[in-house]
Amino acid sequence: MTTFPDDSILVLVEATPSGEPAKSAAGLLGAASGIGTPVALIVAHPGRGPEAAAACGALGAEHVLVAETEAATAWLAVPAADALASAADLVRPDAILISNSADGRDVAGRFAARTRSAVAVDAVGVARDEEGIVAHHSVYGGAYNVHSAPTFGAPVITVREGAVDARAEAVEPAVEMLDVTPSGAAAASIELFEEQSVESSRPELRGAAKVVAGGRGLSSEEQFALVDQLADVLGAAVGASRAAVDAGYVPNSHQVGQTGVSVSPQLYVALGISGAIQHRAGMQTAKTIVAINKDPDAPIFDIADFGVVGDLFQVVPQLIESLSARKE
Repeated sequence: MTTFPDDSILVLVEATPSGEPAKSAAGLLGAASGIGTPVALIVAHPGRGPEAAAACGALGAEHVLVAETEAATAWLAVPAADALASAADLVRPDAILISNSADGRDVAGRFAARTRSAVAVDAVGVARDEEGIVAHHSVYGGAYNVHSAPTFGAPVITVREGAVDARAEAVEPAVEMLDVTPSGAAAASIELFEEQSVESSRPELRGAAKVVAGGRGLSSEEQFALVDQLADVLGAAVGASRAAVDAGYVPNSHQVGQTGVSVSPQLYVALGISGAIQHRAGMQTAKTIVAINKDPDAPIFDIADFGVVGDLFQVVPQLIESLSARKE
């Protein structure tokens, strides 16, 4: 049986329908490498364990535990929580890191309830002090940075995708198949699964390095196309404020904010967004924020690194033209 390091950090790596590690894995393993020895757990389809383990090693996992399960249950929370419980008993980690995705939060909550562990949700960073692992959070729309740590046991921490820049060096991992003890907890079942591919030249909003978002200031669905044009020039994902979504300019899958997607890109461009605290809660941790708004008193300027007070219908076309010229 493998002996795991005393400073092990257990990372639950989510898998895509094709069986590859999700994009969030790189940031989670990078965060883990900064506070201990990364040990990855991936729930894989039958026969795909070795391939998944190698991919985790390329992202910096020094040890990889593979729990193979039937394809029909690979994306359900109960089997993942069962695997996580078995892995935690084996590794005895100092902390458990999970993506702050919908599935990740589900598994984190189930595991924490089973084991009576402390859970820290939507962390933007992790650290280690003389007493153990500490989670960093950006709260109240980014107005405050706070830290949390348990008084006992290993914390379960969900990490916001895109918030951690650190990356671990690729290694040749020690791989072990994990023997999972089923909990017998009530679980859903999948009777039919059909994978669908959506072709897009833009990156996915969650985890994107660049985001261009539009608000009510775009005035209409037709004029929201200006956001799409700037995003295409920058190679960015498209986001929106709740006001723009409620007005029907874009689908709600584009919504950034407290009740939408939380993003932490390198660049966030806000067009016609006032900057209500609910929106700021989902993008405050962006590394560089650029705001264009005709209202000089808009709250978005309080957090923007660069701001332009002006008519976006005049400013943005000039910006697009300038950026396009530089690419030629």
